[in-house]
Amino acid sequence: MADQDSSNQGNGSGQDGNEAQVATLAQYIKDLSVENPSAPAVFQWQAQPSLDVQFNLNAEKVADDVHEVSLKIEVTARSDNGVHFVVDLSYAGLFGLRNLPEEALAPVLLIEAPRLLFPFARQIIAEAVTNTGFPPLLLDPIDFAAAYVSQLEAAQGQQQVGADANDDAPSAEAPPPGDENQD
Repeated sequence: MADQDSSNQGNGSGQDGNEAQVATLAQYIKDLSVENPSAPAVFQWQAQPSLDVQFNLNAEKVADDVHEVSLKIEVTARSDNGVHFVVDLSYAGLFGLRNLPEEALAPVLLIEAPRLLFPFARQIIAEAVTNTGFPPLLLDPIDFAAAYVSQLEAAQGQQQVGADANDDAPSAEAPPPGDENQD
């Protein structure tokens, strides 16, 4: 048994400590607001409400190798009669990231971390809506990877537009057209 190769420990017990490591340290409700502003009249309304669902992500470094990712979801149910309910949730998680290459940091924080948080946030919203007297609202899954790619493309498009605008910008010495003094 003493002849075993100690360089291949397996089970993630790397000896060199240089492997990339990602761990969920905590998950928590950061903020939750639930409103049923039209109660009790809303329970008499026959109109089917339309839903407006918005989400936003925020990631920030809170300590060495620790990042907080906040998933903010706002749901509003509204019909011609008025607002049925509003749920505003900020659900966050602390993620330990060690030995991750810089180029992998954003995808982990803006795709994988929210993907792990979303099922819990979805459940909280479903229960909150049920507690307002309505049937549970089960949100469709969010494709965080597509949202991330879309955000990158939009940012690259803005950079390209900004670069094109700088190429077309008049020089500082000449006044812009239509700005000449007409005395």
